[in-house]
Amino acid sequence: MRLLTQLRDVQIVDRDDHDCGIVDDVELEGGPGEGLRVTAILVGPGAYRTRLPRWAMRLVALVAGDRMVRVPWGEVAYISSTVQLKQPARAYGLAAAEDRARRLLPSIGGMNAPQ
Repeated sequence: MRLLTQLRDVQIVDRDDHDCGIVDDVELEGGPGEGLRVTAILVGPGAYRTRLPRWAMRLVALVAGDRMVRVPWGEVAYISSTVQLKQPARAYGLAAAEDRARRLLPSIGGMNAPQ
């Protein structure tokens, strides 16, 4: 359980050092009497579904959507002050929100700057 609290809200960075969001939750596997094993990190507001009351999740979905991306634990290259992934963000579907924001928002703080 310590790993869960240490991973939640940690910045995720892809292979190319682009920010991909934060770890919103961790998927665990294991049954009674067995050890727990991390199987994936969950990214996006949809990951809050099990932690928020239904009314709060509706509000979050209205503001931020309810999309969730599951990144298999085997795709984590290493963990330091960030969670480093083995592939580019697009390989996991993590760039969708950023791409949408770039289309909808004017250039704010370099958001639309070439990469």
